[in-house]
Amino acid sequence: MTILRRSSRLVGLWALWRLLGPEVPPRFHGPQSRPADIPGRTVTVGRHEFLVREAGPVSAPPVVLLHGWIYDGLATWHKVIPDLAADHRVLALDFRNHGRSARIRGRFDVADAADEVALVLDRLGVGRVPVVGYSMGGMIAQALASRHRERVAGLVLAATAARPVDRPAWLTYPVFYGGRAVARLDRLTMPRLAHRYLIAAGAVAPEHGAWLWESLLDRDVDLYYESGFAILRFDGTEAARRLDVPTHVIVPTADQLIPPRLQYATAALVDGAEVTEIAGARHEAVLTHPEAVAKAIRAHLATLTV
Repeated sequence: MTILRRSSRLVGLWALWRLLGPEVPPRFHGPQSRPADIPGRTVTVGRHEFLVREAGPVSAPPVVLLHGWIYDGLATWHKVIPDLAADHRVLALDFRNHGRSARIRGRFDVADAADEVALVLDRLGVGRVPVVGYSMGGMIAQALASRHRERVAGLVLAATAARPVDRPAWLTYPVFYGGRAVARLDRLTMPRLAHRYLIAAGAVAPEHGAWLWESLLDRDVDLYYESGFAILRFDGTEAARRLDVPTHVIVPTADQLIPPRLQYATAALVDGAEVTEIAGARHEAVLTHPEAVAKAIRAHLATLTV
């Protein structure tokens, strides 16, 4: 009983601190700057706006980049875009509830996000395009190719899978509900952990620490977890078997979030899919191994006739 009472008191003090205490950022070292200056513009689809960042010659062949769950288009792709933009028109979208795109309340599925991407591409008037998806973006890219085949000239799927979670729902949902509960009480905890990890892993340079912190905090907690629940519900296994789009799968062999075996299994589902391994890379390979990621994307683009 004494332990329970003390624990309750500690929880109460923590909650009081989060309600009344100051917002304390991480410690940043040295002069701070943004990692890249990639301009963007909003595209209106129905009642909502979506941000699209663009780089490279307007007349060059286009390629579309779709970001992961934790990040937006800039945070995910800022190390890869300069390479591709040398001779491609690079279009990096922010999904709903991410970055500078609309906050749309309520439940949604990966298929809904894919339909929104298709509408954005329609507004951009780019025709059939190669689509590169990282993590959650790879799931949306699969749904886009399945539901809007006429839009997609080729697929690159990085650190993603047709079924990214193979554990029973009763094991995974409580983790997400618990994470959301903590985030509702203290919106700084999870961004602080992500910030510390990404800086320590060398995924983001220390001089970009303040920018990373602001990016990680720029989220609505409930809408952020709606994206997480959409990932948990996603199962594109059957759709992957029917894909007839040229596909290249990039597998970070030490991925700690989406097991490599699930990524290899996804490649096996798609007839003729090519595989590039990034040995020793973890889930954040797009940030720690951008040259290898860009090289694999370029290899795929070179095989396409758009």
